[in-house]
Amino acid sequence: MVSKPKETREAKLWEALIPVVATIALLMYAVLPYFEVDQSVHIPLILGTLIAAVVAITRLGYSWKDIEQGIISSISGTMQAILILAIIGMIIGTWILGGIVPTLIFYGLKILSPSVFLVASCLLCAVVSLATGSSWTTAGTVGIALMGVAVGLGIPAPMAAGAIISGAYFGDKMSPLSDTTNLAPAMAGANLFDHIRHMVYTTGVSLIIALIGFAILGLRFKGTALDTSNIDALTNLMSQNFTITPLLLIVPIIVIVMVAKKVPAIPGLFIGVILGGLAAMLTQGASFAGVMNAMQEGVVSETGNEILDTLLTRGGYQSMMWTISLILAALSFGGTLEKTGMLETIAKRVLRYAKSTGSLVTATVFTAIFTNVLAGDQYLSIVLPGKMYKDEYRKRGLAPRNLSRCLEDAGTITSPLVPWNTCGATMSTYLGVATLDYLPYCFLNLVNPLVSIFFGFTGITMLKLENDPSAPEYKG
Repeated sequence: MVSKPKETREAKLWEALIPVVATIALLMYAVLPYFEVDQSVHIPLILGTLIAAVVAITRLGYSWKDIEQGIISSISGTMQAILILAIIGMIIGTWILGGIVPTLIFYGLKILSPSVFLVASCLLCAVVSLATGSSWTTAGTVGIALMGVAVGLGIPAPMAAGAIISGAYFGDKMSPLSDTTNLAPAMAGANLFDHIRHMVYTTGVSLIIALIGFAILGLRFKGTALDTSNIDALTNLMSQNFTITPLLLIVPIIVIVMVAKKVPAIPGLFIGVILGGLAAMLTQGASFAGVMNAMQEGVVSETGNEILDTLLTRGGYQSMMWTISLILAALSFGGTLEKTGMLETIAKRVLRYAKSTGSLVTATVFTAIFTNVLAGDQYLSIVLPGKMYKDEYRKRGLAPRNLSRCLEDAGTITSPLVPWNTCGATMSTYLGVATLDYLPYCFLNLVNPLVSIFFGFTGITMLKLENDPSAPEYKG
């Protein structure tokens, strides 16, 4: 006798909100420093997954097997991004060992000028963040050096911090080495390099607006002498410890060209790893064993300069395991909500008010910001809205890269503006400026969501599904 399948039902709004509210509370408990928790969001997400599973089993008629299938399906859909993250760890290790990252930073530091300090700081941090794929590393190293220069110039610390964060998050957002830049297209079902090219429109406009703002602010400091001792110390140490040559810039240029030529992400980045390893052996005198170690464990810098050692001690396959484990936890939570229909229940309520493309983009932007504020985690601000709106974008004939762009325009970019968000707390600690003090000067981070909404309502660069070469619906 064949057993009759257990009937399931659609979640009511209050039922769907139980795991969401509980997880938000757990995340805030973990993130806020005075609770003396390890400030890791992994366990709250795992506990949130269990709470969602209990609600689904006891209230909605789902079995554990159903939930498990949802989790596995959610994770399997992002395996390419996870593989890319592992490769990114290797590329960072070989690029540091090969002198590529030091060369990028060396020439980036040379652009500083007294009359355009804020503009130069923003651009410098953008270059470093593009090279490393990490806004945290950029702010915690070059950003700290720039804060010291700002003090010598008499430039207000919140203003300098705003320029540093704007540049760092531009580079982080646009770098194929960034974990969030890989996560967003994975959530939306877009191609990594398509996603990056599509962000150029909104993020590029936002950067121009931000630079104009910093240029206007910088006029009041025109003619002030620049104390470059901190910068000179860094560049001299890099020259002593690495062979710095413009020829090393060929490696990132090749990777950029491959992006433009639409080379698949995994083989393209592997070529970057190989080129980095060759650069290390040919220009820095590294051994093959040293290159292998850099690919596995990253590089440990021992120049004696704390700022430079912090900047260049990173990379390696193993360095990405923390981020990958966090993504797995977030995907387990999102997959459970998606499989049991709770995510759809919440999305339906929001979509009642999102009739046009512009309002859909607005809903996506504010959902990501809302998640950043309440959950305190930029990864969740990408995962949850991505899962909530993925099907709706496709139903409305919009290419997935539109959604992935919105997720970064709101999720990644606003995370340092929330004091209890992991990013906001980190930026404040690194730069020594309270989050709410530097917030008004983070021009890029404030403008980018508004530019994204503007593009949504005007239809500018909102690619249709039928015009997306990466989609099955492509009509040419």
